Amino acid sequence: SSLSIFPPSAVHVDSPPTIPTLTTSYAHGTSSKSLLFSTVGGSLQASAERFPDREAVVFLQDGVRKTFSQLQQDVDQAAAGLLALGLKRGDRLGMWGPNTYEWVLFQFASAKAGIILVSVNPAYQVQELEFALRKVGCNAIVCPTQFKTQKYCDMLRQICPEMDTAIPGSVKSARLPDLHTVIVTDSRQPGMYHLEDVMQAGSSQHMQQLEELQKKLSFDDPINIQFTSGTTGNPKGATLSHHNIVNNAYFIGMRLGYDWRSQVRVCLPVPMYHCFGSVGGGIVMATHGITLVSPSTGYDGRANLAAMESERCTFVYGTPTMYIDMLGQPDLAKFDLSSVEGGIMAGSPCPPEIVKKVISTMGIKEFVIAYGTTETSPVSFCGFPTDNLERKSETVGCIASHIEAKVVDPGSGQLVPLGISGELMIRGYCVMLEYWGDVAKTDECIAKDRWYKTGDIASLDKYGFCRIEGRIKDMIIRGGENIYPAEIEQFLHTHPKVQEAQVNSQSVCLYMLEQKDPYGRGGVCLPQAEGGTGLQCERLNERKVLRHPAVPSLNP
Repeated sequence: SSLSIFPPSAVHVDSPPTIPTLTTSYAHGTSSKSLLFSTVGGSLQASAERFPDREAVVFLQDGVRKTFSQLQQDVDQAAAGLLALGLKRGDRLGMWGPNTYEWVLFQFASAKAGIILVSVNPAYQVQELEFALRKVGCNAIVCPTQFKTQKYCDMLRQICPEMDTAIPGSVKSARLPDLHTVIVTDSRQPGMYHLEDVMQAGSSQHMQQLEELQKKLSFDDPINIQFTSGTTGNPKGATLSHHNIVNNAYFIGMRLGYDWRSQVRVCLPVPMYHCFGSVGGGIVMATHGITLVSPSTGYDGRANLAAMESERCTFVYGTPTMYIDMLGQPDLAKFDLSSVEGGIMAGSPCPPEIVKKVISTMGIKEFVIAYGTTETSPVSFCGFPTDNLERKSETVGCIASHIEAKVVDPGSGQLVPLGISGELMIRGYCVMLEYWGDVAKTDECIAKDRWYKTGDIASLDKYGFCRIEGRIKDMIIRGGENIYPAEIEQFLHTHPKVQEAQVNSQSVCLYMLEQKDPYGRGGVCLPQAEGGTGLQCERLNERKVLRHPAVPSLNP
């Protein structure tokens, strides 16, 4: 009878699993907590009612501080303004720019109005921008005038010269036929609305319209389009529903203990246009009532440390590169990070040595790795804050709540034995609706039974923890053996003189940064082919830990 309650595929994940239940490479994360049936707007509203006077967001670079009550008021005003400008449920609104208060404002205002937010990479140039906006038929776009060398308004004018003579809200563009509205956050430009215009456009009638709309919105509606990297062609628009991202955010927060910790304050240097920032940051803020602290508009490692100290942050998010940068700050030891209880590292393969350094050097004891993809909203595996060091550094965590994972042979599609590597596949509430307007690409990666093919090589253990070994497409075959770039990168990180390493499988090259320079100058390229340059420090192939086929051919 116990097997009927806990079948051999189930891993109960309300707390770290202590009983080895898996017997094959299939895991189902079970939980006593049900899935939510809330919209993005409804989640924020609930937190605003529960914690009206708690800080929701702090943008240190702009001096902006908003309580949940103030944020909710701004969101309602902006949402009503969008309706007043003629935007309607199901329209697409692009958000193009770095991390600012306006990003969060329109993330929630668009959701409240039933408008699909299109997360646009702030580094896009003209050609990429035009492709993205055309692909999803963007009706409106929000951006600052410029940031650093990115002149957003000028790039829009290159694509839509008609803007210079257009009435705001009535742009008619030959190259972007769906686009009619451009909203600039920080200046007045010909043919474009200023943010103030939007905030003042909504009348009591539009507020009433907004209120009525809440009864019609479905949590299964698409609400966010996130572009994938497009490494094998043009970017694809992963289309996510309220249900996808609200639940993923809720269960990320549950895994980290945000439901029982008091006054969680998260230092958030990761970009909002990516799932890590928008879901792990913005939507988690709405579902758990936490405070987001943005240290700087663009990434700044020293600003992160200063923000953690001055704002008494309790958690910090980052990619491996960001943590490497923070660890390399010359005056790291001067900052008081005693308030920081935990953190998340995600976004790319996480070298075990870096995880260990973050825990030991920065003192972040409750540190976890999370794994996911844009197409899975994003997190499907995440560590527990109390995991031991081996699990924290060697795995990407345990299966998340209400999610299924299996590891299959990439050729046959059959389950591999437990602990054996194969392609990782994910199923559950988190799997995206589709790639926007691309049935063929959607069908390539989501099977008829709704299993999503991640393209990652992984293995599961009997407790439901996962190890990621690399991308199928990045595999290097040498001497008849399969080698993954991550394996070589992780080995190189054990060398005291290596700060960062990246292996490029296409040209089979190794790119390295020497530890002696905390600012990352002095990169070394090390081709594997004969005639390579050799290392500027000791020869790494003399370190006999790496298995022979994975040792680069270096010059003597």
